[in-house]
Amino acid sequence: MAETKVRIKDLIGKLIVSEEGRKFGIVGDVIFITESGELMNIVLSEPTKQAMDLQLSEDDKGRLLVPFSAVRSVKDFVIISEKDIV
Repeated sequence: MAETKVRIKDLIGKLIVSEEGRKFGIVGDVIFITESGELMNIVLSEPTKQAMDLQLSEDDKGRLLVPFSAVRSVKDFVIISEKDIV
């Protein structure tokens, strides 16, 4: 299967939805390690009640973070696995 490449600028503004169909918010930013390029977290913009109820980690500005390891697919939406963020 061919690798799918997505630019970070194309992630910004996409709706984040779980595999179960729950909305979590909008991709506001992406945090990565500059030395390795490893993607660490998605910063949630406009988090939903479902996202706030999960007690996700926060950045130094109090914004909720979704670990990038929870991302399963990126197309029209960013699909995440809830099991990988709790």
